[in-house]
Amino acid sequence: MTVIEADGVESMPLEVDGLSMGPGQRYSVIVTAHKSDEFNYIYNVTSYSRFITKEEGLRPIVYTGLIKYKDDAPTKTIPVVSDNQLVWPEEAQLQAYDKQPRLPVDRQIELTVNRFTDVYNVPYSALGSSLYKSVLVPTLYTALSMGNLANNSSVYGPQTNAYVLKHLDVVEIVINNPAIEDHTFHFHGHNVQVIETGPFGSSSTINGQPVPHILSGPWPMWRDTVQVRAFEFIRVRFRADNPGVWFLHCHLAVHMYNGLAVVLIEAPDVLQQRQSVPEKMVEMCKRQGIHTQGNGAGHQGFDLSGLPPAVYPPS
Repeated sequence: MTVIEADGVESMPLEVDGLSMGPGQRYSVIVTAHKSDEFNYIYNVTSYSRFITKEEGLRPIVYTGLIKYKDDAPTKTIPVVSDNQLVWPEEAQLQAYDKQPRLPVDRQIELTVNRFTDVYNVPYSALGSSLYKSVLVPTLYTALSMGNLANNSSVYGPQTNAYVLKHLDVVEIVINNPAIEDHTFHFHGHNVQVIETGPFGSSSTINGQPVPHILSGPWPMWRDTVQVRAFEFIRVRFRADNPGVWFLHCHLAVHMYNGLAVVLIEAPDVLQQRQSVPEKMVEMCKRQGIHTQGNGAGHQGFDLSGLPPAVYPPS
């Protein structure tokens, strides 16, 4: 089959045998039918999830269906081929149809998945310096109400893992995953160029296979959701041309809920000039007891008293 699109962005055609997809990733493919209608065929989709216990019927889950060429044609079952014998696209192998070259970098942010357990042996993963937790004032309201201080990440509270970006800077984000678990990260507010993937951490193999090192071609693919597999890193770039407050989080809901996320505060000075919160939104927040002005704790300056304590991975 031929990949022609990923996450809503057209790609240069790429011939593959299969697709490895994380939660929230999307692809469009073209499949060329046989010229003969002599047979109908059984197709197979196998779903692997490393976070689910390996058990027959539970992991992997196998889905089958019928590709029908003719009602009365006999069904032909094609032998299942080992994954290692198939051609799978790596994140950085796809190239964008618009042929935009790699963006030059103004700033780099490096994030590493930090997996740990609490005193009750419950596993957590942090992407920033702490687990992401909601604060008392929605971060967008802080960005809009704190004037020049909105350019200082401290006013949002350490629980938000906030990174303030300058308007029109090209930002390169490197996400390292030194753990056994795959993570799929979703960018709000931007598509990003996938520049590079490769091995990271204590192991250079997964399931006995080496983690490949792949550098993008001259026209890196744009997409909004990227898969960072176990013992792998990914390098992406985008231009900060969309002022706002944008979530970057793991697309597995339980990981996001447990705090595997950061917030990108993009050009708050420009945001304050261009955007205001509709009065109905302010009224709705007030009815729920949600603060609509001030820093993350609803105060002025750097007084964050009243916030729940940030949760940091053990050093």
